[in-house]
Amino acid sequence: MTKIRNQFKYLIDEKNWKILKEELNNFSPQQIAEIIEGMSKSDGIIIFRLLSRKYAKETFEYLSHDEQEDIIEGLASSSHKIAGLLNDLDPDDRTAFFEELPGEVSNRLLLMLSDDEREIAIKLLGYPEDSIGRLMTTEYVAVKPYYTINQALEHIRKHGHDSETLNVIYIVDNHWKLIDDIRIKEIILADPLQKISDIADNRFISLNAYDDQEIAVKVFQDQDRVALPVTDTNGILLGIVTFDDVMDVVEEETTEDFHKFGSVQEGVVNPLKAKITYLYKKRIAWLIALVFMNVFSGAAIASFEEVIQSVVSLVFFLPLLIDSGGNAGSQSATLIIRSLAVGDVQMKDWFKLLGKELFVSLLLGITMALGVSLIASFRAPDVVVVVALTMIFTVITGSMIGMLLPFIFTKLKIDPATASAPLITSISDIAGVLIYFSIATWYFGF
Repeated sequence: MTKIRNQFKYLIDEKNWKILKEELNNFSPQQIAEIIEGMSKSDGIIIFRLLSRKYAKETFEYLSHDEQEDIIEGLASSSHKIAGLLNDLDPDDRTAFFEELPGEVSNRLLLMLSDDEREIAIKLLGYPEDSIGRLMTTEYVAVKPYYTINQALEHIRKHGHDSETLNVIYIVDNHWKLIDDIRIKEIILADPLQKISDIADNRFISLNAYDDQEIAVKVFQDQDRVALPVTDTNGILLGIVTFDDVMDVVEEETTEDFHKFGSVQEGVVNPLKAKITYLYKKRIAWLIALVFMNVFSGAAIASFEEVIQSVVSLVFFLPLLIDSGGNAGSQSATLIIRSLAVGDVQMKDWFKLLGKELFVSLLLGITMALGVSLIASFRAPDVVVVVALTMIFTVITGSMIGMLLPFIFTKLKIDPATASAPLITSISDIAGVLIYFSIATWYFGF
């Protein structure tokens, strides 16, 4: 791809627009989007301007949101081209683009849409953020139950060109209430004189436009479908959600959870292109909070000053022991957060998991205690018992913290991914210090 970008860069520098346009025809929209992503902003805009209307629309949908904004900004002097592009975009892709823009920019771009497309865009943007309504497209094909198979096929040929998918055809009554959805294969294989109602079984699964997008993800996972209808509370068909749209949600949710687990406030789409001040703001709040939290670790250590002065060898094992507790907690939290996210575990399961995690962490702690005892027997034999007991209790404590925090946050209506690795580590560090020196104080008789 680097070789191709260099070739395109050369053609741009030479202003050889004719050859460049011919070369672009040899690539798919997805490949062109990848080429643009790796080029400078100005060169990327030039390439985009040379694309045909159809290619421009498809390429735009493959670009990242940052690149999409750059393209719109670069086309600012050509309002008719922006209008054409926005009108051509699939409604769901256009909604995803608009919802991340500042309000005044979205309003300006909305005015460039045709009356029909503007009505669709405003309707979709009117649904709550992260709802299925924001995710759906209104481009689908629906037929009436009294159509014959021949009439249905003719209808599909006439109206199917702009549909997001033709894998599934929807059956609606005269009031547009959803009756059934049916695979195109069944229509093609049916007798031409049969009615659509004859091959419908009136069993379908639909999504509610106001439900959270994560519900759509769960339904797609359970039902193995390429598309699902979206209805209102009265069963009126509003649009459809396709598998590729749901995969975008999965990627966004995974990225968001990953960032939260690393104590980054919000997802950073592309750190290479993000400004230094933006990256700073996204990370500083949690780090400052954790600094103040770690003050408690220092205070705990200071309170055991007499023990540390008397048995200096305890200091050698301090990082090893408290880090082990944090690591065990992070492992436990990762398993629970993932299980909560995919629905394998429910809130009611916390007590069952508590007993299981207690037993597992005990086995882990004993195993790790044997290892640290071996090290201590060579380095400082007098603290073998202390470090062994501490390892067992810190691993158990860290695991309990890591397992329970996601449940607590879920109960408080907070994203469980907020139970981040740094937060768990900080809490486990404080607990580890207290456990370590409390055991040492008891063992050495202070």
